[in-house]
Amino acid sequence: MADSEARDAVDAAGAALHQDPRIGLHAVASLRRLVERLEALQVDNARRQGWSWDRVGSALGVSRQAVHKKHSRR
Repeated sequence: MADSEARDAVDAAGAALHQDPRIGLHAVASLRRLVERLEALQVDNARRQGWSWDRVGSALGVSRQAVHKKHSRR
């Protein structure tokens, strides 16, 4: 992740608490996209290091089947 992306994530986290729902909801959507990207990055990293789908699912708090279904196509 680039420094600018990290700064954007910090800014979005702060904006998610904003009193204006338009700003807060936009920030929540941005954070959701970021979390999806980070999850994919770390699942790929774990699989490259030989982690089983069971171990990846356990680390994410989901079943082996759920994480396999979501990430195995990449």
